[in-house]
Amino acid sequence: MRKWIYYAFPIIVIFILSSYGFTLNKVEVPKTLRVSEAFLVANPQRHSQINEQEVIPPFLGSRFTGFKEALAFKESQGNYFVINTYGYLGKYQFGINTLNLVGVYSGKEFLSDPQLQEKVFDINLSRNKWILRRDIKRFQGKYIDGIKITESGILAAAHLAGPGNVQRYLRSFGKKDVTDGYGTSIANYIHKFSGYDTSVVTAVRNPRI
Repeated sequence: MRKWIYYAFPIIVIFILSSYGFTLNKVEVPKTLRVSEAFLVANPQRHSQINEQEVIPPFLGSRFTGFKEALAFKESQGNYFVINTYGYLGKYQFGINTLNLVGVYSGKEFLSDPQLQEKVFDINLSRNKWILRRDIKRFQGKYIDGIKITESGILAAAHLAGPGNVQRYLRSFGKKDVTDGYGTSIANYIHKFSGYDTSVVTAVRNPRI
């Protein structure tokens, strides 16, 4: 009797589970739900859909790689294929005018080429450092409205608002601050990206792809 129960028990259990809708078959994702390629979405970082306190970028240290990835995370969550509501493109959120300055004239080509985006970021950083080289030397280590001025903070702010606006901010000692379309200010970027090592960035006059 016990031997019969020993062999029959697993069969009974399987039958009971099956009656409740359990299945041992492999579940396959429908073709309509599969993602086969990247597609454009609105920039979530620029809206209130994501709480910045809940989403933290990977910590890559205070060297140049940490700087650029932290900046990219702030701009686009590191998404190469994103366009925000103002038409800024890619991982670092470049505008068409800036792309034209460095020799890129196709937004579609730029958006589809991550390597090109990285090159443009490096070139634009070198350009901004050239324009702001005297201001970096003059203001680095000083404080404006309680915010310590560093080279990395200046370069990040130039990426946000352009080197000319950063010059006006520094030379007015914070009185001429500006914000982007989402309310982020020069002072905010100077503070947020303070203290990274950007010494590897070479100042170049009018660099181009």
